[in-house]
Amino acid sequence: METPEIADITPATIELEEGKTYFWCACGKSKKQPFCDGSHKGTSFQPLSFTAEKSKKYFLCQCKHSSKKPFCDGNHKHLL
Repeated sequence: METPEIADITPATIELEEGKTYFWCACGKSKKQPFCDGSHKGTSFQPLSFTAEKSKKYFLCQCKHSSKKPFCDGNHKHLL
């Protein structure tokens, strides 16, 4: 299995809109982090589709190693 690229070692703080569906980048190659831009084509990765439960700020994983994808769980602290 391929290993995702680490896009950043800090989470992205993003205001998401309730009920809207987003596509989180799982490969780490997207130029529109933390969202997918199609850069995974030709890899085994697929973006993760999710819908925001509330309109608020979320912390989205950019290290691609969270166990709560697409949300940050602090795993980036162990990558240093």
